[in-house]
Amino acid sequence: MTRPASDEALVRRALVLAAAATRTGDVPIGAVVVDADGRELAAAGNAREALGDPTAHAEVLALRAAAAVRGEWRLEGCTLAVTVEPCTMCAGALGLARVSRVVFGAWEPKTGAAGSLWDVLRDRRLVHRPEVVGGVLERECAALLESFFAGHR
Repeated sequence: MTRPASDEALVRRALVLAAAATRTGDVPIGAVVVDADGRELAAAGNAREALGDPTAHAEVLALRAAAAVRGEWRLEGCTLAVTVEPCTMCAGALGLARVSRVVFGAWEPKTGAAGSLWDVLRDRRLVHRPEVVGGVLERECAALLESFFAGHR
């Protein structure tokens, strides 16, 4: 399957952010939010260890920063790209923020909430359901996580 170059570029940007997160001992996950014109509004890496905050996932931090830039919590028209399938908390936040698209790299069969373990983002009972594109640069994203966890076991 051919992916739009823009999705790959967004995940590549998220990979850079993910790699930077390892400097603080955080799991290497990165996220970026762009508006409908592709302008970057916010970017973040996991910072649970750095901030001592269990909610400091890359997606949540990027959503908070994008909302601050926009001056509005509704991120309609925006795309969030992340290196790994969002967890339940992050999927819920993405839905509540009303992002239009979610693009991610590696699937996460243990905690993924965008099609693996659960599918929170496309649950038909919810009012807002963004477009979801998974598996973009999957090998590169998975390799970063595998390398990190291999060094911590």
